[in-house]
Amino acid sequence: MGPAPVVRALLTFGGRVAARSLSLYTQATFDCRPGLFTMDSAKKRAPTTRKFKRREQQRAIETRLMILDAALTEFAQRGFEAASIRRIAERTRLQHPLVTYHFKSKLILWRAVAEHAFAEIKTAWDRQAPPDLELPPIERVREEYRTFLRFTLMYPDFHHFMLRESHPNNPRLAWLAKNVLSPILNERLLPQIRAAQDAGELPPANPILIHYMLIGMTSVLCSLRDEIAEISGISASDPKVEHEYWGLIEQTVFANRSKRPKALKIHSRAS
Repeated sequence: MGPAPVVRALLTFGGRVAARSLSLYTQATFDCRPGLFTMDSAKKRAPTTRKFKRREQQRAIETRLMILDAALTEFAQRGFEAASIRRIAERTRLQHPLVTYHFKSKLILWRAVAEHAFAEIKTAWDRQAPPDLELPPIERVREEYRTFLRFTLMYPDFHHFMLRESHPNNPRLAWLAKNVLSPILNERLLPQIRAAQDAGELPPANPILIHYMLIGMTSVLCSLRDEIAEISGISASDPKVEHEYWGLIEQTVFANRSKRPKALKIHSRAS
């Protein structure tokens, strides 16, 4: 091939490259059809990736919550020993490996259920009686135990989940007491009960006994709801019933005691 054909070939090839480059530039600048590369989409690629990651994270959170909800019911109905991760997966209609991906063992899942339930309770407490809001001690105690009553009625499986673990020599109960219950009692509830006692608004007694008295009173509508319905036809989930029942607790426990003489303090700190 002589010099002239070579030059023509190079010019032709260069023209095609230039034309192709122009075509790509034109598409990149002006083509807005879905699925095609555009300059705008190039600029937005990083935010889109971040949005995708956020969606993935949100789906993971939602999946974990589905598993925790199903696990709460499974543990409440069957107890830890009889509970099955496979049945939990069936309850959520998720694949068994997806459950074990999020929670590596049944014990880890059980602990996550307990932590999540009490985190929800604390969130509800903070919403009803914010820590930075100045409230008389008796008002804070009242709001928190009424919130607990509502929580047990909204999530009846929680009460049975707890009752399943209340037996001696239970390592899960020991873990729960150390890591969840004792911090809530010692850092939040018992100081509030003591403060209300010091103000003469709660009777003089061991604060831990007052706490468990209130726990018993606020959970009985949930724990005996089927028996109550069978005998009386009363539905514990009826808001009117909850309101009437709380009124009884008000009259029994939270009647104004501020004018009564203060008795000798017999506070006993929970270990």
